[in-house]
Amino acid sequence: MYTAFAAVYDRLMQDVAYDSWAQHYAQLLASAGVKSGAVCECACGTGALTLRLKRAGYRMTGVDMSADMLSVAQQKARDAGLDLHFVCQDMCRLSLHRPQDAILCTCDGVNYLTTPARMRRFFKTAYDSLKPGGALIFDVSTPEKLLGTLGNNCLGCQDEDVSYIWQNAYHPRTRTVDMRLSIFVREANGAYRRFEETQTQRAHTMEEIQGSLTEAGFAEIRFYGKLLMRAPREGDDRWHVRAIRPKEKRK
Repeated sequence: MYTAFAAVYDRLMQDVAYDSWAQHYAQLLASAGVKSGAVCECACGTGALTLRLKRAGYRMTGVDMSADMLSVAQQKARDAGLDLHFVCQDMCRLSLHRPQDAILCTCDGVNYLTTPARMRRFFKTAYDSLKPGGALIFDVSTPEKLLGTLGNNCLGCQDEDVSYIWQNAYHPRTRTVDMRLSIFVREANGAYRRFEETQTQRAHTMEEIQGSLTEAGFAEIRFYGKLLMRAPREGDDRWHVRAIRPKEKRK
């Protein structure tokens, strides 16, 4: 995922309110007692949130499966004068140098785990990579969004330099949506270069998420709606989830 068009990804995502996202993740971290320390962001992409949270005082590590996306992220960090570590790794098989105070998975990263088994593997490896008392915090697009907003719809956007056609196919049995993106990037000579990308997301239910987190050993599981520190409501298109690895009991 996100390999062929890593160089134009930020241009496609330029309308995302990353400052608000970073502020909300900082609130979620603070709610878990993590106001500084070592934080690993999984599915970090080109590092838009990683850089912002680094500036907020966290010791950030970015993890992603796409070497191309991480190359862009590393260049952005160098340009910003930030000392950041990026690791090309499957987040379901995390291997970090030291236990983390928190692990994040942002911008639909968990939706890209397209089977319950992969979601459980991620939660387990995240649990094993946290310090006792550490927090796992992530967001997911809701089943309502994947079915209603994405569904079997065709979306499009035309800009001066970048345009795209986004065709979706929803599969009720697996609650997955296949997304085929055709992206057209205007070159210096006026011609357009075309990128093709196919991605799949799964609609995880709240019950599945809660059960899988509990199975992995997490406690104090909290769901929040949208980018607000409140319980989810009907019609929310996104949940943020916070779970805590319990502190080990004294012997």
